[in-house]
Amino acid sequence: MKSLNNNPCDVSRCVAGPVVSLLVALSAANVMAANNAPLMEQGIQFGDPAPGRAMIWSRSDRPARMMVEYAFNEQFDDSQTVKGPYALESSDFTARQDLVGLPPGEDVYVKVWFEDLTNARAKSEAVTGHFHTIGKYDNIRFIWGGDTAGQGWGINESFGGMRIYEAMRQVEPQFFIQSGDSVYSDGPIPDSKPAENGQIWTNLVTPEVSKVAETLDEFRGRYKYNLLDENLRRFNAEVPQIWQWDDHEVVNNWSDAKDLGQDARYTVKDVPLLIARAAKAFHEYAPLRPHDAEEPDRIYRKLSYGRLLDVFVIDMRSYRGPNTGNLQTEEGVETAFLGETQLAWLKNELKRSRATWKIISADMPIGLNIGDGTDAQGKARWEAIANGDNGPAVGRELEIARLLSFIKHESINNIIWLTADVHYAAAHYYDPAKAGTRDFAPFWEFVAGPLNAGSFGPNSTDGTFGPRVVFAKAPPAGQVNLSPFAGLQFFGEVNIDRKSRTLTVDLKDIDGKIVFSKTLDSEANSFLSGNNFHPIHIPGADRSHVHPFVARREAD
Repeated sequence: MKSLNNNPCDVSRCVAGPVVSLLVALSAANVMAANNAPLMEQGIQFGDPAPGRAMIWSRSDRPARMMVEYAFNEQFDDSQTVKGPYALESSDFTARQDLVGLPPGEDVYVKVWFEDLTNARAKSEAVTGHFHTIGKYDNIRFIWGGDTAGQGWGINESFGGMRIYEAMRQVEPQFFIQSGDSVYSDGPIPDSKPAENGQIWTNLVTPEVSKVAETLDEFRGRYKYNLLDENLRRFNAEVPQIWQWDDHEVVNNWSDAKDLGQDARYTVKDVPLLIARAAKAFHEYAPLRPHDAEEPDRIYRKLSYGRLLDVFVIDMRSYRGPNTGNLQTEEGVETAFLGETQLAWLKNELKRSRATWKIISADMPIGLNIGDGTDAQGKARWEAIANGDNGPAVGRELEIARLLSFIKHESINNIIWLTADVHYAAAHYYDPAKAGTRDFAPFWEFVAGPLNAGSFGPNSTDGTFGPRVVFAKAPPAGQVNLSPFAGLQFFGEVNIDRKSRTLTVDLKDIDGKIVFSKTLDSEANSFLSGNNFHPIHIPGADRSHVHPFVARREAD
């Protein structure tokens, strides 16, 4: 875990060891069940890694107390044990423990088990994992992506399950940003469904995923379903995660304008009630650090990694106004997207940041047109920021224009936007010289996903902020909702070199192969550096690049 210089091994050669360990664990679980001890069928997760701390998540199958043992060696010499929280029915027997006092730059080995709440205090079999805390002299490597088990493409064991999670694990990232749509509560998963080229996709199915989620148990069941996948559980036991949410954790394109009156799949028509149940399930199963009592369900937050990196996780779903035609000329309730409180927080934290690189983790892209059907008058309604109008900012674009203008006038440099949502891979360069609204500094946005869901795109662009599509990889024209068989599943990898302070973004496919790469110098070194631009040579990968940042690294 310490070295970030080793080349990841091939999936077929690396899976054998973890699979054997998993089979041993499952065998032990059967023994524990026979002995009437708690079971940990969902494994463990690590979340919200920060200097000196990380969240530890797990779930029992009955009332029990979480126990965490940790050490800085595989032998668990000089280990420490923490008595964690009680896992009760009210949380679906999930529990989270904030592990604190962790030294930087160390491998942390963890054992988690549950003790039931009978007088016998029966103990579950322990589940083990490990992760690496980022040290002062470490390079930084992390990955991101979103959109899991969507459009009815679930866990296909004959395909190898959710294989992209194994490819991501082999990168050995220090953390993973889950960019939203971690489950598809609105998408039933059938036993099988036709795929492209006459193929048949077969799924594992549970009762909770066989229909749209309406009850609290059905929303919870979506997360438990994903955790049936061996690749995902292996990944979770090694890679700390930073979660955010989008729409499918609740229902497609939800906002104050959502109306389920004509959707026969739903017997519960009250969208606020579905949001409440979905939010509870999300916070039970996400390994995120709870916010304070002032706003316990808050998702937006900042995680800092020294002078090299700050990550700003934003929430584009919870505070938005209704989806509309998005052409309002003045800001108001209908144009809210981040909302004033979150926007003020983001501006303040960006201004205060002393990190070289500032990652804004967004659950939706800025300049892609993402529709939400039509309104009662038959006019286009829009789901995200863009509205199909290439002129000056209107609608929700007004709020984003204020943010981008603030960033420019406060001279806040080296901001990169990362997102998912649209189910294909892309790199966008936002150029004020080509924009309808020009009061902003140029910046990059990178798109990754899906992670075991249908492949779509590419979306058209809205010219308000001048996005240039430098790269996109999506299904061929006329083809939509391709299964993972097609291979158009993507995640992003970011590497930051501590000495040079360069940042490299690689977009990778389901097998971990690079399809696009871009290296950026920090702006203090190369902002608006003109024509000193050198593309990266990657055989078989796209090599399109634009200034102002210098691409230097040669691929292996």
